[in-house]
Amino acid sequence: MGRIAGRFARVEARRRAGRMVLGLLSDLPRKNCWTIAEWAGEATPHGMQHLLCRASWDADAVRDDVRDYVVERLHDEQAVLVVDETGDLKKGTHTVGVQRQYTGTAGRIENSQVAVYLVYAGAQGHAAVDRELYIPRSWTCEPDRCLAAGLPEDITFATKPELAGRMVGRFLDAGHPVAWVAGDEIYGGNSRLWAVLEERGVSYVLAVACAAEVTTGAGRFRADILAAKVPKRAWQKLSAGAGAEGHRFYDWAVIDLADSEPGHHQLLIRRNRTSGERAYYRCLSPAPNPLAALVRVAGSRWRVEETFQSGKGLAGLDEHQVRRFTSWARWVTLAMLAHAFLAATRAAEHARHPAPDRLIPLTCNEIQRLFTALVGPTPDAIHQLHWSLWRRRHQARSRTIHYHRQAADQT
Repeated sequence: MGRIAGRFARVEARRRAGRMVLGLLSDLPRKNCWTIAEWAGEATPHGMQHLLCRASWDADAVRDDVRDYVVERLHDEQAVLVVDETGDLKKGTHTVGVQRQYTGTAGRIENSQVAVYLVYAGAQGHAAVDRELYIPRSWTCEPDRCLAAGLPEDITFATKPELAGRMVGRFLDAGHPVAWVAGDEIYGGNSRLWAVLEERGVSYVLAVACAAEVTTGAGRFRADILAAKVPKRAWQKLSAGAGAEGHRFYDWAVIDLADSEPGHHQLLIRRNRTSGERAYYRCLSPAPNPLAALVRVAGSRWRVEETFQSGKGLAGLDEHQVRRFTSWARWVTLAMLAHAFLAATRAAEHARHPAPDRLIPLTCNEIQRLFTALVGPTPDAIHQLHWSLWRRRHQARSRTIHYHRQAADQT
């Protein structure tokens, strides 16, 4: 918390931010301003709500501090920046950026809010270092709606790949070198993102659709048709990284492409050893890379799913109950900081105190349990009774308002 202390105009906001981060790291079953305020020993949720809505502090500056902290603690010369989006299911139409859209969280089209994240994935661990909220066209074409949600007046529509390019640019502009960028088909199918990365001299391994067309010395082919021509001897069994149940083994092949742009262009193909299902990746690097190096980068894309899972499960990344943009940015930034602390602590423990043979190394989940037990507050019975009365009083006011509104509508 000392790293971000200077971002707050008042000491009260700084201290409350510390209590909120502790609350995000807690084992509360639900994390919002109400539950965290009660857990932290505050008398009402108003202070936590003020921190997110009106207090004077710069969430983007804290975001930059989180990025620097992650790179410092998880530093890896061969780190991969992974871009991906995640959705949070929402009700109503007033939450900033919400609309009916596809989200992988539900696996279908739902009323949701979608954000794009940039994850730093190295050998010592992984954590989110940047975020951008996706604002659909249905919002940007209604300035009054955007203004009501706290978005800037000059907001314009940006695609998810464009948001990814902004975040990679900020990372590089901050002076942090990176060897590779990885992403799924949404990003691999966008030629503008390729151009941004190529202009910045960043190598990439981006997934593309089976119908994507690539150029070889023999002509232009669809990726799936080209993959069907790969001889059996060209396939190699390699691990895409360790998972919860062991290594993720696939068959892999790579084909050199002919491209007019500078650099070495390749098509990487992954084949499931059981079903035969294939996936395709467009690769660019200054010089040819061995197959194992490309497989390592492609496998790093799964780290973003692990980051989302632990960020949501351990740090409340998706539990923000806010409507306006400023509140959203502040909540997710503090959640990113909380998760980054767990990832950095895990890396430090693995380096300083290797686990005995009969124990697995400390995980982020176990670190959270220990940290909460050792650092968390222990509210007394009077405090808990006060909050019981507070909730009942608030619910009574809400019920009265609802009944009055219903009576007014009937008249």
